[in-house]
Amino acid sequence: MDSLFLNPPLSPLKFPTTKTKLPNFTLNFHSHPLKFTPFSKSSLFVSATLQNQQQLQQQAFEDYNQDESYGEVNKIIASRRVFLENGNPVMEYLIEWKDDHAPTWIPSDFIAKDVVAEYETPWWTVAKKADESAMKRLLESNDGRDVDAVDEEGRTALLFVSGLGSEPCVRMLAEAGADVNYRDNNGGLTALHMAAGYVKPGVVKLLIELGADAEVEDERGRTPLDLAREILKATPKGNPMQFARRLGLENVIRNLEGELFEYAEVQEILEKRGKDDKLEYLIKWKDGGDNEWIKAGFVAEDLIRDFEAGLEYAVAECIVERREVDGGKKEYLVKWTDIEDATWEPEENVDPGLIEEFEKTRNEVK
Repeated sequence: MDSLFLNPPLSPLKFPTTKTKLPNFTLNFHSHPLKFTPFSKSSLFVSATLQNQQQLQQQAFEDYNQDESYGEVNKIIASRRVFLENGNPVMEYLIEWKDDHAPTWIPSDFIAKDVVAEYETPWWTVAKKADESAMKRLLESNDGRDVDAVDEEGRTALLFVSGLGSEPCVRMLAEAGADVNYRDNNGGLTALHMAAGYVKPGVVKLLIELGADAEVEDERGRTPLDLAREILKATPKGNPMQFARRLGLENVIRNLEGELFEYAEVQEILEKRGKDDKLEYLIKWKDGGDNEWIKAGFVAEDLIRDFEAGLEYAVAECIVERREVDGGKKEYLVKWTDIEDATWEPEENVDPGLIEEFEKTRNEVK
C-alpha cells in the first residue's frame, strides 16, 4: 500500500483551549517558554510518503509490511523515545490492532494526532501542573510509557517539573529512570538549566544529589551556574520586588558552586588561555592533584589579580619573626617549604592563619 489508514478515535476527546506557560527566562530565554500547545483534531488519513524527516524514520517499519492492509487501531500500549540521524529525538508508539496483527512500533508522524493525544494528554497535563499524586498514579500504572518521552520541542517531563520547582516530581521521575542530563533540542537545556533559570534552589540541590552533571553546557556554552550568574547580574539590586528573586538566585549559585568546587585548595595559577567568556586558568592544587584548566568565573578574584600582576607563589611553613617598618606597618620573616632562605613579607602577603599561630606562640613565650 502507498498509505496507512487508521481508524477514527476511540472516543471523543476534550482538548485544552488555553496555553499554560511559566515566566520566560531573562536574557534571551524567550525562545524557551514552558508551554503546551493544545492538540488539534485532524484527518485520520496519514500519508506514508517518506519525505525529509520522515525518510529518517523508515527503519522503524522493519516489522511492518507496507504492502499489507492493517486493520483498525485498538489503542497505544507503549511509547519510546528514539533519535534520528541528526540527533533530534522523536517518539514511536506501540500500536495494538483490532485484528490479528502483532503490535507494531510506529513513528508518531504516521499515527493520527487524536490517537496520540488520547495517550499523551494525561502525561503532559500532569507534567505542566507538576501534579505529584497524578504523576505517581501514571508511573505506577505500568502502561508502557517512556518517562523520557519528548514533546514537539524535544522537552521531557523532567525539564518541565524542574522549571516548576517540584522536588517530589523530580525525584519520582529520576527514580523511574528519567535521564537527568538530557539536553533538549531547542537550546540544549538540561533539567539543571531549567531549575537554575527559574530560580528553584531546592530542585538544583536535588538534581545534583541525583547525579545531574553541573558542567553540561547549553548551545550557547553556558553551564547552569553561568546561567544563574547571568540572570543575577541582570536582576536589579535594591528593589524590594526583586529581593526574593536575588536571594533565590544566590542560593542556586551556592548549590552549584558547592558541586563544582569540591576541589583541594589552590596552590597557584600556572597559565591562562582564551579570552572573554572562554578565559581559563591552569590551576595547581595543594593536595598534589592533577593540574586542571578552570574557567575564570570559577577562580577566586584575588588569585587572578596576583597572577596577572606577576606575583609568584610559594608554600609557607611558619613565621620566624616580626618587625615594624615605616608607618607602623608589620612585616613577618617567613620560612618556606620550597625556598631555602626565609624572607621578610608585608602582612598582607602572609596567611592570616600563620600570623595568628605565630602571635599566639609569641604571647605564650612572654
